Amino acid sequence: MILATVILTACSSIDCPVNNTVYAKYVLGGEVDAIPGTLTVKTKRANGSDTTLLNELSFAKDFLLPISYVRPTDILVFQLTDTNAVTYIDTVKLSKINTPHFESVDCSPSYFHQLTGVTWTKKAIDSIIISNSKVTYDTTGGHVQIYFKSDL
Repeated sequence: MILATVILTACSSIDCPVNNTVYAKYVLGGEVDAIPGTLTVKTKRANGSDTTLLNELSFAKDFLLPISYVRPTDILVFQLTDTNAVTYIDTVKLSKINTPHFESVDCSPSYFHQLTGVTWTKKAIDSIIISNSKVTYDTTGGHVQIYFKSDL
């Protein structure tokens, strides 16, 4: 009886990810090699309320932002306050295709994404390039190259 219990429990081991949130990694490129001041990133929730995704990050060369599960476009508000206390606000729209990702029926649902396009305003951000369009659990190489203006 004990042997049967041990065998059955050994066979039912499931490798669900501890955190199944999928993040896009933004990497700074160009002449600006670290955030020039503090960066806060906000977005709107499905119910219409604002939420802060990143709060006053400074001196970083890269950062992670979660991606919405099923919206076709994520709209992010980048608020950069430079070292002279001047605030610049840019809006970034990241278009994507959402694909359900199946681990096991016992695991929470997750979505992987294919980034298809990006647009932005140009107050502090000079340009944005999608460097790896496949967004999964892997954030090692970065997905988005973001170039801030060098005169900030």
